[in-house]
Amino acid sequence: MTTSTQYEPDAARLAESARKIRSPFELDLSLRFYSPQANLDGMQHPQIADWHRFIGEEWTPPPTPAGARRVALLIPCTKYKPYSTSREHRAINGALLEAGWRPDGDSTAPAALAGYLDDGESPDLLHDGPLRRGDVFLDRFVLSEPMAIVPYSHIYYWRDAPSPAACYDDPGLFEARGTSVSPERPDCTATQLANGKWRWGPAERQAFAETHNYLAAIIRRCLVRLSPAYAGIAAWVSPGLTHRSFLADDAFRRAEGLARSRKGAAGPVKLVGVLEGAPGLVTMMPTQEQLEDARGRLAGRLEAEGRATTPAAVRAVYARGDGNDTPLGLPEALTHLTGWLAAV
Repeated sequence: MTTSTQYEPDAARLAESARKIRSPFELDLSLRFYSPQANLDGMQHPQIADWHRFIGEEWTPPPTPAGARRVALLIPCTKYKPYSTSREHRAINGALLEAGWRPDGDSTAPAALAGYLDDGESPDLLHDGPLRRGDVFLDRFVLSEPMAIVPYSHIYYWRDAPSPAACYDDPGLFEARGTSVSPERPDCTATQLANGKWRWGPAERQAFAETHNYLAAIIRRCLVRLSPAYAGIAAWVSPGLTHRSFLADDAFRRAEGLARSRKGAAGPVKLVGVLEGAPGLVTMMPTQEQLEDARGRLAGRLEAEGRATTPAAVRAVYARGDGNDTPLGLPEALTHLTGWLAAV
């Protein structure tokens, strides 16, 4: 395989990538993965391959005190790095703090990152260590292309250097967005649409399926190895998106209408997620029922606030998470996450 740095995108795309990395961290030019093909090549990038080995074989949570227990929470990666500065993670972490979870131990978050918080937001939103409520410890993990899975304890630093998780750009393996392509590559088979976006071709779909299954296998290996340390593992991931697909087994795909395969250059390639080889390992949230409940309660809140409540207006606010980027950041949805954690 080649590395993603062999093919150079235009200057505008490079500048956009640099803007996504928040100071004091900087973009690593070798860690740009703009398409499924670039992601597949990236599995052989020395730093990424070393990271995959580390999380698959080495990383462990801190020791759990006698009489206490741990739970794990998987959440999606974000456009901006470090992840904790994104609106989505700040909403999730804010809901956890509001529910009584408190940082345990010191944080390695650089002081400069506080400048990305809104007025009145707690610096604890940036804490990268475990959270604790009573005798329960919570470890957060981020699902990522191309990192696979990132313990929150390494969202800033790894091996006494900036973490690759804080220094990469990857628009994600989301075909519907029409941006995950590398037209500068000779193996690009995507076609540009009238609106300027792109439709994947067979090479993109083949590379997507191979990358999807490769990353899902790494996530599975990590979670299976770590599962004895946890009383429960939950995923807070959006329906229909790749992070949910990384986890889903075939039955879950059928139930939610997730793609079961992709038609690549050599024919259909089955998509295999974590639960396929480890049934019951992860509790998937939010469920469709939880999201429907959140939409209904969101409409009630908008009405109480004097905001538009037409079906189109509610859909628009819901899709944007009311300023938190995705529905995962809605307070009406996050009550289901905090409720699950309280019951574990």
